[in-house]
Amino acid sequence: MSNPVLVCALRRINAFAVLADALKRLTPYREKLSKNGSLLQTVMALTPEVTFRKAILFFTETDFHLLKPICFSPVAGEHQRCPAESLLAYLQQGAQILCTVLLIKPGAWSHSLARILHKLHLEKFTVVGMKHVDLDPDVVLSLLSSEVKQDPAVLEAHCTYLTSGTALVLCLQRPNAVKKLIDLLGPEDPKLAQALDPFFWRAQYGTSTVQNGFYGSKSYQIAVRDMKLFFPEGLCCTKCRTLEEEEV
Repeated sequence: MSNPVLVCALRRINAFAVLADALKRLTPYREKLSKNGSLLQTVMALTPEVTFRKAILFFTETDFHLLKPICFSPVAGEHQRCPAESLLAYLQQGAQILCTVLLIKPGAWSHSLARILHKLHLEKFTVVGMKHVDLDPDVVLSLLSSEVKQDPAVLEAHCTYLTSGTALVLCLQRPNAVKKLIDLLGPEDPKLAQALDPFFWRAQYGTSTVQNGFYGSKSYQIAVRDMKLFFPEGLCCTKCRTLEEEEV
């Protein structure tokens, strides 16, 4: 090639979709550059497998190291920098097994538990924790979004409903568990979920934004918090690497 190229290794949640969208928005700029005698061309890897093959062509093991996290040393009795870990090693391992939390709200699980468990099985989730819980107001507040808390009437409706009966809490495990569960549940408004895709779980089991059937951890950090909240005694699974790192 007559001109140099810039090769970037990018990392973030949902990286492929976000990068593809960003490149689409560059189209007008590519057209302007082409009129000026220059052409901006972009090529991205479309799958994790292709990403790995391209990464080892352009980068070495020492180029890819995660930032050293802070961890507690029982020997030293203080927080220290953990050893850096190679990002290439993570790519070679493939998708990490993660856990997330699904709370089936009062009324929904008692009528449809068998069907819900069957759906989870079809989506290759493994149930590694299950318990009935009577939610107290403090726990309910920790589960609700900041938008809900801004409206006193909506907040009271959620609290009243979630404390009105027994809920069922499941800890679920599979690769990419958090995002997969959120994608299955759909929007929190069952009417919107029904309009977008009638197969969304909230479209099938929800009746309103309050009684929408399910709560699911919205991020991995929230999932870790929820696991510690609902399953302080531990989980019935062999601890995977991510669980060991979070001390769940």
